[in-house]
Amino acid sequence: MKILDLTLPTPAENLACDEALLQAAEEGNSGEVLRFWESPTHFVVVGYANKVATEINVAACEARTTPILRRCSGGGTVVQGPGCLNYALVLQIAPDKPTHNIHAANQFIMERNRDAIASLHPPPSTLHPRVCGHTDLAIDGLKFSGNSQRRQRNHLLFHGTFLLNFDLALVSELLQSPPLQPAYRESRSHADFVMNLGLKAEAIKRALAESWRANEQLENIPFATIKSLVATKYAQHDWNFKF
Repeated sequence: MKILDLTLPTPAENLACDEALLQAAEEGNSGEVLRFWESPTHFVVVGYANKVATEINVAACEARTTPILRRCSGGGTVVQGPGCLNYALVLQIAPDKPTHNIHAANQFIMERNRDAIASLHPPPSTLHPRVCGHTDLAIDGLKFSGNSQRRQRNHLLFHGTFLLNFDLALVSELLQSPPLQPAYRESRSHADFVMNLGLKAEAIKRALAESWRANEQLENIPFATIKSLVATKYAQHDWNFKF
């Protein structure tokens, strides 16, 4: 698997990059990829089918001039920025692989990511990450990682976040209580539901790269596709506020 540690200047470019890597794999221009990035600025991103008005405190975002964007995959609404590490996996779909359907892919990827994080808390540590809901990672019921998936014919994009040293107060300030919640949340507020992992980004990167055997640098970065996706989708109000 190839690896790419690349943060682009804007939120739109970073979201576009994940989708561009998926497109490149589908077109046979790259293989499986693991990417890392961390936005230097805060922004809010909704899942593909989320409704902005019911998920986000739009007035608070406007007051802070915090951009609102939409990603190409499902899942819940999140706040991004410094201290929130993002990763993206592009994996092949095949009948004989654990990526052959949505549920199997979720389980396969989340369990491997869980084990990678657990390796950073070896015994006698009492911190035991667990897969909760469909695609969350949590410790003692507190969520530190959310993830989502998008599938095409031959490849899937599975991407998510790790809260490491993020300003968690922004989550309560900029997001409303989500209408759809996993059972393990038990109707808790954002403040009582999320946590920072408190690890260094480089430690997470090393653990995931080792787990996914990502050891070859991606050289053919699809910059032209990224630019096109920004212009036609991620920088467009009609896309970001479509629901």
